[in-house]
Amino acid sequence: MGIKEDVFYEGGPHVGDLIFNVLLAFTVICIPLTVGAIVRALWLRFRITNRRISINGGWMGRDRTEVVYSQITKIVTVPRGLGLWGDMVVTLKDGSRLEMRAIPNYRETYDFISEKISEKAKAASGAVGTV
Repeated sequence: MGIKEDVFYEGGPHVGDLIFNVLLAFTVICIPLTVGAIVRALWLRFRITNRRISINGGWMGRDRTEVVYSQITKIVTVPRGLGLWGDMVVTLKDGSRLEMRAIPNYRETYDFISEKISEKAKAASGAVGTV
């Protein structure tokens, strides 16, 4: 019998990312950004639980990445869309980085993940002493 896994967030990127990038397509120069946003909207899915972060992405959602919280050494966030969504980069013990783009409610997600990581990782992320 395994430990129950509670889901904090399961779904795709914030819809505002798609809307904003579609509007940018009218400038023609930003068409590659729009294509990226469409691909994310169609095939990127996050699943953040009390035990791990799982991401399905890539072309047609065929790439899957799973990270347990004990592997995380640092988290950096960047607000987007007037703070409605944000990007998050998770650095792992082996030095690799996992980029999560257009996360809805990224501040709450950051707080949830930072509760699960080690004190050393919190200090590297700047989460120590925050409320």
